[in-house]
Amino acid sequence: MIVFDLECQLAGHRFEGWFGSTDEFARQSAAGLVECPQCGSTAVGKAPMAPNVSRKGNQIAPVVQAQPPMPVAGGSVPLEAARMMRAMAQMQAEALKHSRWVGDKFAEKSRAMHYGEDKPEVIHGQATPDQAIELIEEGIALTPLPFPIAPPDELN
Repeated sequence: MIVFDLECQLAGHRFEGWFGSTDEFARQSAAGLVECPQCGSTAVGKAPMAPNVSRKGNQIAPVVQAQPPMPVAGGSVPLEAARMMRAMAQMQAEALKHSRWVGDKFAEKSRAMHYGEDKPEVIHGQATPDQAIELIEEGIALTPLPFPIAPPDELN
């Protein structure tokens, strides 16, 4: 099979067509069988194409360092999604360097800072869904972390 870039001579629409040979394209075109898919015109000719030049046999193909797909249950994540998640994980790790772990005292510490009982600081810890809802209802700003973290005393 050979692929030609074709152009509608009536309206300039471009499309591609697959033919068994150059002679087959010429035969179908002369018989009015090649039509523009956009306007139906049979005034269709070959459009200029960039040649597909293969690499010489003694040339080595460039090595592309691809990041491996991120494995997940049931398959893997598309490469762009994996890159995005890695970037988010790096941002989270950087933010946590400037934050203090308060464990399951997160709701209590957040309230104390909000109501002026403790000095404000950036903290992270654990809260139940009910505690998080209560904090939000009280007007206390919080943001769930996109990726789970292990408490410092559980790290290797």
